[in-house]
Amino acid sequence: MATRSSRKTPGSPPTSWRLQDAKVRLSEVVRHAQTSGPQRVTLHGQDAAVIVSAADFDRIQKPVSGLDLVTALAESPLQDVSFDREPFKAPVRDVPL
Repeated sequence: MATRSSRKTPGSPPTSWRLQDAKVRLSEVVRHAQTSGPQRVTLHGQDAAVIVSAADFDRIQKPVSGLDLVTALAESPLQDVSFDREPFKAPVRDVPL
């Protein structure tokens, strides 16, 4: 019988699989990744890979744009905090051209 390496609580879905078990039960591992979150696969007792849902992967791989930063700042709970911006004058050095 296939064994799963770890469980969060008794009766909860597994989150870690030995490689030999993951190969035999790949469909189950993928279903758990879609419904319960990332599934770790171990090789010789060490983490070797993580299986995530396609939606999680796409979210992680999405390139960050300037618009994302503007949106994040606009939604910040600190957007109403005011602060004084003091100009900083750096010394200028002469450079021969």
